[in-house]
Order: sequence, then C-alpha cells, then structure tokens
Amino acid sequence: MNRSSKLVCAIVILCLMIGQLSIAPIYGSPAKDVDHAIQDTAAYLLAAVQEPQVGSVGGEWAVIGLARSGYPVPQRYFDDYYKTVENYVISLKGDLHDKKYTEYSRIILALTAIGADPTHVGGYNLLTPLGDFDKTIWQGINGPIFALIALDSKNYAMPFNSTAKTKATREMYVDEILSRQLKDGGFALSGTVSDPDVTGMALQALAKYQDKKSVKAATDKALERLSKIQDNKGGYSSWGVKNSESTVQVLMALCELGIPINDSRFVKNGSTVVDDLLGYYAEGKGFQHAIDNSGVNGMSTEQAMYGLVNAERRSANKNSLYRMSDVIRKTPSTSNEEAGLPDKHKDIKAMPVLEAGKTFSDIANHLNRKAIEQLASRGIINGMTADTFAPNRTMTRAEFAAIVTKGLGLLPKATSVFTDVPKGGWYAGYVGTAFSYGIVRGTSKTTFSPGVTITKQEAAVMIASAAKLCGMDTNLSVAETRDMLAQFGDYTKTAEWARAALAFNFRENILSQDAFNIEPKVAITRAEIAEMLYRMLAATKLL
Repeated sequence: MNRSSKLVCAIVILCLMIGQLSIAPIYGSPAKDVDHAIQDTAAYLLAAVQEPQVGSVGGEWAVIGLARSGYPVPQRYFDDYYKTVENYVISLKGDLHDKKYTEYSRIILALTAIGADPTHVGGYNLLTPLGDFDKTIWQGINGPIFALIALDSKNYAMPFNSTAKTKATREMYVDEILSRQLKDGGFALSGTVSDPDVTGMALQALAKYQDKKSVKAATDKALERLSKIQDNKGGYSSWGVKNSESTVQVLMALCELGIPINDSRFVKNGSTVVDDLLGYYAEGKGFQHAIDNSGVNGMSTEQAMYGLVNAERRSANKNSLYRMSDVIRKTPSTSNEEAGLPDKHKDIKAMPVLEAGKTFSDIANHLNRKAIEQLASRGIINGMTADTFAPNRTMTRAEFAAIVTKGLGLLPKATSVFTDVPKGGWYAGYVGTAFSYGIVRGTSKTTFSPGVTITKQEAAVMIASAAKLCGMDTNLSVAETRDMLAQFGDYTKTAEWARAALAFNFRENILSQDAFNIEPKVAITRAEIAEMLYRMLAATKLL
C-alpha cells in the first residue's frame, strides 16, 4: 500500500472514530437503555401516582421528573396537581410548615417545572418564606441547599421577608453550605463522616456559583471525596447500605455541574453512576432502594426517574433538570372546567387529598368504606380515634354541620344567632358558616340543638341545601315528589318539610332507592352520612 493510500485509510479510520465518539452518550450506558428506562418509568409513575399530592413521595418529585422528561403527560395531570397545591396552600393560609422550609422549596421546583407561578398560589407567594435566613436553615443543611436550588431554578429574585429577623441573601446560603463542609471534603446531615447523598445535594446547590474561588475549591474537594468512595460498580452506599438514592444524588451533582458521566474520576471498572443506577431497575415496576429483593418503592423510583432524565437532558445538550429557564411560563390550563358545577356558589371549593390512603381498622369490610376513606383523606370527616371510625355510631347536628362545611371548602365563621352554640365551642364556626349559607337551620329562632342526634330526613334536607349551593337543580314538583316517595312503604311517615329534599336525594342516588322503607325518623349513622356526602360531592364534581 503506497503512502497516499495509507493516508486515506488513516483519515477514514480517524473519521469513524470521531463519529463514534460524537454519538456516544455521556452517561456510559447505551442511550437506548436509558431512554427505555425513562419511558417505562414515566408510564409506571403515571399509573402509580394518578393524583399527585403535596409530599416528598407521590407528589413533587414525581411531577418534576415527568415534567422535565418530555414524556407525553396529559396537561390535565399537571392542571389537577396545581389545583391540589392551590387548595392545600389556601387551607393552610400559606403557612406550609413552621420548621421545614424545604416544603416551600420542593413545591416551588414542581410548580416551576410545570410552568406555574410560585409567587402567586391562591394569593400567597411561596418564595417569601425563603427570605427568612434563620427559619430556612433551622432544619439543617437541607434548608439552604434546597432554598438555593429553588431560587435558582428560574433565577427568581431574592424574596424580601418583612417578618424575618435575619433577611436572607443567596450569598448567605452559599456561605452556610460551605461552613458545613467536613474535613474529608464531603457533607452530611450530622456527624464527621460525609454522606454521598448530602454531598451530592450540596454540589447541586453550589453548581451555579463556580465562579467564586471558595465555592470552586469546596467543589473540587467534594468531588475528590465522591470519587474516592465510589464503589467498583460505579455506585454508592449510605449508612453502610448500597442504595439507588445515593447514586442518584451523585448523578444529579455531575449533571448540574456539567461534568460528563463518563469522566474518568467517576468510572470504576468500566461502570458509571448510570450503569449502577440501571442495576436497580425493574421493568414495568420502577426502581429498588437496594438490590436485596425487597421490591421497588415510590421514593427510589421517583428519584431514579428524575436522575436519569437529568442525564438524558445533559447528553442532549439541554438545560439540566434544575435549570428551568427553558420552561415556558403558563397559567394552568382552563380547557377543563374548574372543580365543581358551573352554577356553584363562588365560595365552594374542592378539598384536596391531605393524607392519601387514610383508612380505619373498623371499616375494612364495610359497605361504605370507599366513601369514608375518600372523605377522611381530605380531612372532611375524622375518626373517633386515629385508628377507628365507629361507622355505626350516630351523629349530632353539630358534627354534621362540621363535615358539610369542610366538605364544601367553606371557612368556619361563628355567629351569635343561637344561644346554645357557645362562641368557644369547637363547632361554633362550622354551625355559623353552615347556617349563614342556608345549609342548616335552627330548631327554633334562637336554638340549634347541637348535641341532638340527626335523623335521616334531617340529613336529607341539609344535603339537599348543600347540593343546591354546589350548583345542582334540587327542584321537584309536588307530583314528582309524590311519585318518587310513593315507592316506599313508609313514605307517609315523612315530615312534609322533608319530602322534597328526600325525593331529590333519591332521584340523584344520594340515597339508594333499593331500600324498602325510608325510615325518615331513624337516627342516621356516621357511615350513612359519609356515603350521602360522598355521593353528593361526586355528583357536583367536587371530588
């Protein structure tokens, strides 16, 4: 082969090598494997977290991962999440937690990821609390870490908190994080030995400040530590247990810092952090916490999802997960009607789920279990104890006023109408509100009889009044009322003032027509009340 031919061959080989390098993913594992895991996990999360709530599992992290993944998530999913957050914030009057300010940071990140405005959620600015330095750092290093990540996610202006004893600045949070660096170069929640999770999180927060010498020096030390403690499969352990979450947080740090995943410092025996993370993957089921056959869990799956999404975004030269300047600001879609019927009273609001999965030991096989759980999960109805509901126990007029007021999202406000409702009584606000909206009436002009047991026909009248407030048509003619009630053997025992309401409840299946008798004067049970209210709220699109 002559010199010219050799030169041509060399150039061709070099071009092929360059071509191969240019398409090699920065995360080590084949791009198709990472993309497949993301697509599969996104589908799994949409099925497993159908109604994301405010919370560290089944909430914000699932929303963030899905929103930043590019997976075709229905807009309704994010709209419903926003409404849940809005209702939650309003119900707490903007005070999400008095100690854990990461609650604000986490929600800010999720809202930013879906294009919502965290500075105006139900009339509250969720950034403002992060302007209080002392309260933000109270919980430890996680406070300043996630405050910076949230504030920098869309370059939000530093909020001014007028009530803060110490007004926060970004520099103060940076310095607070740096002051907590350990001698070994890493970071931890406590103790003198660094933890890969916390070290990774600290680097994520410091990523934007690499132009500062002190930050760059601290970052280099932390990276050196992470490289040193990486195991021979590319992964990490925390508290003596090798786990996926630790690997994810280091992966996140590399992505936020713009360091290639196949950087030689973080490749052990040919394996990267992504290679290690994929070892926890169970197709169609999510990610495990540890490789010990203990199964997948929500936290591991959600963290793995957003970690892989970050790696894929960086590989495609897109903004990292937490750099959300690419997200287009938009008002939550109004293509779907607000919760509730068009003619509902403007003060009526759907109550968000506050405690998903709430149940009681004494309703496991109860006919009305679903209704009880749905109301209890929203804080509309309480158990008699933390573990028991007492479904067959009767309910007082005061207790009914409380649950219907909560069910409609109305704010309790006491009145001085009834002499037997003391202003300091726990039910005073609920009775006052229910009366002012016409849901309940007194037993006389000046008395309410709060401790008297409520009967089925009384409950029917009150539910009908609530339904009308929610936008339902509760009108029935005399003939319609008669025809509806005549099917029951004891309809003549109903009070005249309750007949139209009873007929409405039967017509709308709030009360079942399967019974032989109405039993209008029988004391109604807690379970039956829950079923009636649940059916009415479902019919008025408030669940």
